[in-house]
Amino acid sequence: MNENRLPDYLDHMFEAAQQACNYTEGLNKNDFIADKRTQQAVILNLVIIGEAATKLLKDYSKFLDQHPDVPWRSMKGMRNRIAHGYFDIDLDVVWETVQTALPQLLERLPAIREDANDEGNEAL
Repeated sequence: MNENRLPDYLDHMFEAAQQACNYTEGLNKNDFIADKRTQQAVILNLVIIGEAATKLLKDYSKFLDQHPDVPWRSMKGMRNRIAHGYFDIDLDVVWETVQTALPQLLERLPAIREDANDEGNEAL
């Protein structure tokens, strides 16, 4: 692997988490459950987060080991459940993820991103 994509994957995760949270801003759970368009937008962003986590787990597992408080494998697992069982998505789980897990991820990612910059500089 010649190119350090670690910061890119973390940026994709941050942007997707931010978008998913923005889509649900001002909604309550019932509004979300009734709004297919918002559901699909949020679900797409969860897939993006999970895909980035999959790439990170494959290519940067040692770096991720430095951040065991982040549920990298759970993000990958959610992506797989969405992608392979689209018609069986539990919207309660999606809502809870956007309300609790994504804000936590958004809090942690800037520091992790900074660590990724430091790691990239050390590799040069």
